[in-house]
Amino acid sequence: MLNIHKASIFFQGEPLFSDITFRLGNGDRVGLIGKNGAGKSTLIKILSGAYAMDSGEIYVNGEKANINNPRDARSYNIETIYQTLALADNLDAASNLFLGRELVSPIGFVDDDAMEAETRKIMGRLNPNFHKFKDPVSALSGGQRQSVAIARAVYFNARILIMDEPTAALGPHETQMVSELIAQLKAEGIGIFLISHDIHDVMELCDRASVMKNGQLVGTVDIGDVTDDDLLGMIILGKHPDEQ
Repeated sequence: MLNIHKASIFFQGEPLFSDITFRLGNGDRVGLIGKNGAGKSTLIKILSGAYAMDSGEIYVNGEKANINNPRDARSYNIETIYQTLALADNLDAASNLFLGRELVSPIGFVDDDAMEAETRKIMGRLNPNFHKFKDPVSALSGGQRQSVAIARAVYFNARILIMDEPTAALGPHETQMVSELIAQLKAEGIGIFLISHDIHDVMELCDRASVMKNGQLVGTVDIGDVTDDDLLGMIILGKHPDEQ
């Protein structure tokens, strides 16, 4: 579904992010972990169109992709859910889902009923327990807010979803809700990049883990083949478990 080949970014002649190669398959869940400054955010900004690579190539479904801005990324069905979720707290779920892409009636007025109906459909698919359609999202729990952000991405045909710290500051129940959402996205064939500082989250939510250190890719491992300590060693030592 997605191949990143030898992506590099330079700052004042020095490599900030060098020769990074990743792949993401249909329904694949890849956890991206590393210390602050490891390069995780840089990779996400490349894929979301916020940064342009100085060298390297991106392929989506086998075809070379030119991603120079967020609109380009969306044209390749790549959506990013940032840690802040980018929700308008004073608006309800439907207004947030269609923010900037509102449905209008034949005479040009915003069609609130149609937007709510579509929101109920997508939430029924992703989170059947969601019922607070009339409340502003400021009144929702962390897991419910995450549901709205995910629904917005999926409704607009995201096939590659980038999630930045999706369980940060959530309690056990809310974390479980997000875990179930991610499992549903996998079942629908959506590929997920999950950025996290929490090794336990990656071990629980992902199929593979890619570790970065100082702008380099340390390696990618199957979750079933490693332990928490193996991943911690990759983060600290910058070496694959076989080399430690």
